[in-house]
Amino acid sequence: MTALWNDLGPALWPAFWLTIQLTFFSAIGSMILGTILTAMRVSPVRILRGIATFYINTVRNTPLTLIILFCSFGLYQNLGLELASRDSSSFLADQNFRLAILGFILYTSSFVAESLRSGINTVHFGQAEAARSLGLTFGQTFSSIVFPQALRAAIVPLGNTLIALTKNTTIASVIGVAEASLLMKTTIENHANMLFVIFGVFALGFIILTLPMGLAMGNLSNRLAVKK
Repeated sequence: MTALWNDLGPALWPAFWLTIQLTFFSAIGSMILGTILTAMRVSPVRILRGIATFYINTVRNTPLTLIILFCSFGLYQNLGLELASRDSSSFLADQNFRLAILGFILYTSSFVAESLRSGINTVHFGQAEAARSLGLTFGQTFSSIVFPQALRAAIVPLGNTLIALTKNTTIASVIGVAEASLLMKTTIENHANMLFVIFGVFALGFIILTLPMGLAMGNLSNRLAVKK
């Protein structure tokens, strides 16, 4: 047990800190892209609706591992997309980290868009009609009337998406991002006889990360719920 903790202890917080960073930046990017996709999905412009629908349906039904590998091998190795400076001594680590975030954004934004669309379905159609009768454009109606109410109604599904994103960050290990799951794999290789202890430590770590998210989102949903 002492040997295990000597190997695992110093690396545990940096690995989970990287997991937190992956979640944080991916969540922000996913929310931005997901909102854009939602606006396109309910847009009066048919081509925009078609593009958003095709993207959401395609990405939601594609395994996340394939998307992460596509970002690494397709965008970086084949197309030469570089998201970090080659002059940096940590170029490869930074590049893989940012490619993983890009992959998570591309994937998670489709679920964010569906969560927001479910929120839009709770907004009475008459409100949009009233806004149009007052001369408001689609952009004004969406940003000022429909979206704020949809966001409040979609807090719980968005919270579930955030929790799923946190757990999905383990996929980043396939391209060498040194987050929690990669540390777990390495630790198991060195201490195979302590398998259940190692699983327990990392399971507890993810519970500590995700449980407060669920509680916070549930509380926020109750506070901001639209009164009927």
